[in-house]
Amino acid sequence: MKRKLFTETRDYAKALIFALIIAFIIKSTIVEAYGIPSGSMEDTLLIGDLIVSNKIVYGARIPIIGYRLPAVRKPMPGDIITFKWPGDGITDYVKRCVAVEGQTVEVRDKVLYVDGVVFPDPEFSKHADQRILPSGKNPRDNFGPYVVPAGHVFAMGDNRDNSYDSRFWGPVPLELIEGKVEMIQWSIAPDEKAPQLDLADMGSIPRTVWHNVTHFLGRIRWSRTIDHVE
Repeated sequence: MKRKLFTETRDYAKALIFALIIAFIIKSTIVEAYGIPSGSMEDTLLIGDLIVSNKIVYGARIPIIGYRLPAVRKPMPGDIITFKWPGDGITDYVKRCVAVEGQTVEVRDKVLYVDGVVFPDPEFSKHADQRILPSGKNPRDNFGPYVVPAGHVFAMGDNRDNSYDSRFWGPVPLELIEGKVEMIQWSIAPDEKAPQLDLADMGSIPRTVWHNVTHFLGRIRWSRTIDHVE
């Protein structure tokens, strides 16, 4: 009996380890899901969106050894990309590529120009602040002209007045780019009315659990589930 139990446990453990390895390989080389924590890509991507990033298109990175497979193509203007922030090489960022190496980027009174031509505003992009910040004091509304260096792209958020992007910290090296955002897997709206869990108040635990259970379905943005993004 003990031997049978040991054998079954070992088989389950092997299956679990195999499944974890496969999941790790898929996450590292094929696709990865990212949660959107900020409003810098509104209204294309919203806080609470869970997006799927295609890692194959720009060249999947082999885990552990770090070798990168050949890319299907390089990032292009208009692609929504996931990448490691150049400031620390660790933090995950999601922005839109607006220019690639050799192109000239300029922002004049909030209008984005690439190689002297107006870059079309994405369908759901926005300017939340109607003020025009003076040139020289803040690069948000007036920037450049700036030539994107070789091996880099210039990335900006669709929420142009509320995005910390290449206007502030420079271009993104190609080696830090992880993938191209293809779709929203699902989306759940933040719950600003949720009660706060207080370990000093034991009554807060059932209240928080009950609130989350009863409000969960109502927070799901069904129209954004399995939704392609551009």
